[in-house]
Amino acid sequence: MRSVNSPLKLLNRDISILAFNARVLSLAQNTEYPLLERLRFLCIVSSNLDEFFEVRAAPHVDAMRDNEKKTDVNVQSYLEISKAAHTLVEKQYEIFNTDLMPALASQGVHLVSHGDRTLEQKRWVARYFETSVRPLLVPVALDPSHPFPQVANKSLNFIVSLGGTDAFGRNNNIAIVKVPRALPRLIKLPKNLSGKQQKFVSLSSIIRAHLASLFTGREVLCFSQFRVTRHSDLAVDEEDVKNLRTALRKGLVQRHFGEAVRLEVSHGCDERLAKLLLQQFDLPKQSLYRVNGLVNLARLMQLADLAEGDHLKFKPYEPQISQQLVPNQSFFSQLKQQDILIHQPYESFESVIDFLREAVHDPDVLSIQQTIYRTGSDPRMLKLLQEAVRRGKEVMAVVELKARFDEEANINWAEDLESVGAQVVYGIVGLKTHAKMLLVMRRETGGLKYYGHVSTGNYNPRTARLYTDVSMLTSDAQITRDMEHLFRHIASQVKLPRMQKLLVAPFNLHKQMLAKIRGAELCAKAGNPASIILKMNALTDEALVKALVKAGRAGVQIDLILRGACILPIDAPGLDGRIRVRSVIGRLLEHSRVFYFKIADVEHMWLSSADWMNRNMMRRVEIAWPITDAKNRARILQECCQMYLDDNHDAWILNADGSYQPIAAQVHNRAKPNEPVRIFRAQQQLLQKYTD
Repeated sequence: MRSVNSPLKLLNRDISILAFNARVLSLAQNTEYPLLERLRFLCIVSSNLDEFFEVRAAPHVDAMRDNEKKTDVNVQSYLEISKAAHTLVEKQYEIFNTDLMPALASQGVHLVSHGDRTLEQKRWVARYFETSVRPLLVPVALDPSHPFPQVANKSLNFIVSLGGTDAFGRNNNIAIVKVPRALPRLIKLPKNLSGKQQKFVSLSSIIRAHLASLFTGREVLCFSQFRVTRHSDLAVDEEDVKNLRTALRKGLVQRHFGEAVRLEVSHGCDERLAKLLLQQFDLPKQSLYRVNGLVNLARLMQLADLAEGDHLKFKPYEPQISQQLVPNQSFFSQLKQQDILIHQPYESFESVIDFLREAVHDPDVLSIQQTIYRTGSDPRMLKLLQEAVRRGKEVMAVVELKARFDEEANINWAEDLESVGAQVVYGIVGLKTHAKMLLVMRRETGGLKYYGHVSTGNYNPRTARLYTDVSMLTSDAQITRDMEHLFRHIASQVKLPRMQKLLVAPFNLHKQMLAKIRGAELCAKAGNPASIILKMNALTDEALVKALVKAGRAGVQIDLILRGACILPIDAPGLDGRIRVRSVIGRLLEHSRVFYFKIADVEHMWLSSADWMNRNMMRRVEIAWPITDAKNRARILQECCQMYLDDNHDAWILNADGSYQPIAAQVHNRAKPNEPVRIFRAQQQLLQKYTD
């Protein structure tokens, strides 16, 4: 039996990430959700798995290749992760084939295979192939002068086994067909060929049906679609490059051809072809995924977007203006009276854009400074910053070029801002700038005054409708002065002065959180009540996990609301149930970070851009800001924490073995016979509250 003095055995982070995706996949089975939204969640899991393999898998694959058995990343860890991933993928395709597609077909939405097409549909598809597809396909028959072509990350390809001989009488019997990314992966059939139905064909099925026509005079013996996932985490030595932007541009090209980490093929792929591909990409057999359908389910997001039918999609909701804002009144005058919270997406992110727009057009505003991490494709904020420059204001943008998978978009933002004369900086060497800040300097009677916006989420209008986040507009002199010091520090790398209210990583955020946990621990040891509630995306920092376990053993009641990865073992000796972990998975992506401590009846609360991960605490510029107004603190505690702790439908509970169990099952099991169960869903309640 383990004692409290035994080394703490942490949960496996990668297994925890895959477990999160299994929870997301459960939404694809949720019959309470419209069918196209269920399909969308299925596609999200595919996209998440792509990123998991691109970022997390390479060390494990290398360990398997090298037969590594001594380090933490070893053969066993690779096998465990592979088993979990294979189970998840198999479940995905089972749901797709036996649940979603038949249900969509019953609603008149069909993905029509070649064998199910009518003669007229086949003729239309054949014409489409000849005019739009064939001209872009160049099969490569493998021989000494035609080696295996470079296959880009996540691209669609076919491997073909051929009979007979080529034009020169040679028996080169393997060919590769690369499918250009420019081709749409889903095509909607014309209405005259669909009747009252909505019928779609996949690009892969079109190519399969006409594959033989690419090899005139040869017999196609067998073939398979295939897709390779490659390690794609850009590694740039910032100390050794003169221009980070230029280096990243070069790296973006190389990203498509990194180390192979996963191979997906058709379920019936010939064993010889599968073996050839594994050898070509130097992958162990466990990295082969035979899938019963399209090799890239993420591309079926197009079906969710293209198919029509209000009953097949979520009922749209319109975010409300912040309840603390007075419409048609100046932000500057309102912020002199109070801080303004915006609980997204229930309240509208448009208020942030309106705040920036007012600052741009106000002649008394002298400067605007903003961090840019993930902005999305909406150009309005970029155009407003450009307009501010044209109006003679000083504009500084801290553009994080290393925002994973948004590097190219951010490089374009940087170049567009520089083209009009904005000052663009790329943060601090070795650190990602992940803090979300917007600071406005205004000339007023009595001197200069600062107004700021801080947020737990990105300046991305699209995701602001899908992610839950909390942001705050403020004229608090200490917070805005701290923001001004931090912007100056990032730009000039002068020493950061002592912060008045902001906690800043990598300087004091980690230390202060450890200190607060320690304070709760000492309070509990003294016999006084102490509790901690933390809401965030992930908990993987070992020092913070160990501090929480120690506090729990001392008697602190700890509730963790964690969307994704968690390495904290709730069954550690001495905890006795005092640490509870739950994950709420629903229509919206939980993204807000709230750190709440109640120590001897004194409340402390911070909102933050940071998760409790080592990278956030040590290798990123992050902020946390205090909520000192009692009403705002009570509102956040209720809407972001307590309602999620009360959720008995969309929450999942972490078990001692690291698995998760839907709380709904527990609730129904505990209910008395014939006693109705009161269902409480946090997201649904908040949507209703802000819509009524």
